[in-house]
Amino acid sequence: MGFSAQIIPWYEQHHRRLPWRETGDPYKIWVSEIILQQTRVDHGLDYYKRIVGRFPDVGSLAGAGEEEVLKLWQGLGYYSRARNMHQAARQIVEDHGGRFPSTYGAILSLKGIGEYTASAVASFAFGLPAPVLDGNVARFITRLYGLTDPVNARSTRLRIKEILGQEIDRQRPGLFNQAIMEFGALQCVPRRPACDVCPLKDDCVAWNTGSVHKIPFKEKKATAKQRHFHYLVFYLEEKHEIFTLLEKRKGEDIWKNLYQFPLLEEDRLMDWEAVAAHPAWKEKVAAHDCRLMSAPVEITHILSHQRISARSFLLKCRSLPEGYDRVSVSDLHGYPVSRLMEKIIQRVNITFGNLYD
Repeated sequence: MGFSAQIIPWYEQHHRRLPWRETGDPYKIWVSEIILQQTRVDHGLDYYKRIVGRFPDVGSLAGAGEEEVLKLWQGLGYYSRARNMHQAARQIVEDHGGRFPSTYGAILSLKGIGEYTASAVASFAFGLPAPVLDGNVARFITRLYGLTDPVNARSTRLRIKEILGQEIDRQRPGLFNQAIMEFGALQCVPRRPACDVCPLKDDCVAWNTGSVHKIPFKEKKATAKQRHFHYLVFYLEEKHEIFTLLEKRKGEDIWKNLYQFPLLEEDRLMDWEAVAAHPAWKEKVAAHDCRLMSAPVEITHILSHQRISARSFLLKCRSLPEGYDRVSVSDLHGYPVSRLMEKIIQRVNITFGNLYD
């Protein structure tokens, strides 16, 4: 079909000016691609500037503490991306002397990097003919070639890769990859694509068969897992200062190594009486004379594969249970937390050191 000669001129006329497109630095390109894996460009731009401003090269990122990296990442979600990026930076320092690897295989071996990111960095920074395949590209190719099998099926992805391997401009692979990604992001969009002004419409199978709205077809994901979280927001006034408790999430679960109020997870959402009588908390609540200060705060938080019903209880206590991090409320803003925790902090009115107005 030979669409490379048409799509590159389109890109040169319509593309967005973005800082990672103005550099050949593989480190900065890599950081941008990690941010954009699950993030819109408009949302990720400020984070990119913040992260490369604080960590201008791989060595400075590798030398940082994980908590600082997570704090800079806060609000982007999918925190494993930040942890993997940090570990990969250390891997580059340890295994490559601090120089970003320049072959596709070496890039792919870095922590948290898959085929798409490896192809993007390899082509943008090193001019290697490695075609990229993300959601925007898959949508564009399936429509152009009229591929009606599920787009998330392995066979369909292999077919798309085969097409891209044939079409990629081997003299300008980075420009080709930028063009097909941008075309899917701006022109061949999921809903109401601008087909009437598309430079490829004469060759587009979906357009010519009236099936644009049906392609790509994607098999439905499994139903999101329902979880029930109960946060205990302890509150102690001491020497004109307010203290609370935090714990660090462990294990291979969401929000690993982020901080939260002490958590009780159960198979149902419980009221205060049930939480206070729970074996995990009954003795602690009684021993520290904890009293519920207000109606529980309820928040529903939806992740890609999980739906969390959260209920938080603000408790005024004579003393605080041990086994947690005792934190001044005025210092809460310095801890890396999930978006759900941010919402809870705001709702219980513990924001930058103020419990109540």
